This record gives sequence, C-alpha cells and structure tokens, in this order.
Amino acid sequence: MAAKPLRTVGKKKQPAAVETSSSIEDKVKAFLEAGGEIERVRSGVSGQPSMAAPKPKPSEPKPSDSKPAESKD
Repeated sequence: MAAKPLRTVGKKKQPAAVETSSSIEDKVKAFLEAGGEIERVRSGVSGQPSMAAPKPKPSEPKPSDSKPAESKD
C-alpha cells in the first residue's frame, strides 16, 4: 500500500487586488475611449429581472361615512 502524502499541492496565490483594480481601470478606459457610456444606477436598484409576480396596486380606501344603499320596494 502506498503511503499518503503529508502535504497536498497548494493552490497558487491569488494576484494582489492592486493588479485586479488596475486591469479593471484599463478596461474601463478602453470602453470609454471606444464610445461606451457608463450609466449611474440608484442605490437599491437591481439590473436583474424580478421573477416574482408584480404586486397589486393598493385599492383606494372606502369612505367611512358612507350610507348603506336603500332598497326599492
């Protein structure tokens, strides 16, 4: 029976966030130079379509001082 290795081969270390930020900055610059536009989105707004059914609009409140309908004989 083969002996189990004492250590497993480790994963490569992720690049520093500075490298990632600079590459994103380069891509944004190229996008804007090619005529692209960046749209500002309000906080709390999602770009994902909602899978839920739309909520029904609230109905208007009924007047509390309405009189019951009189029946005709």
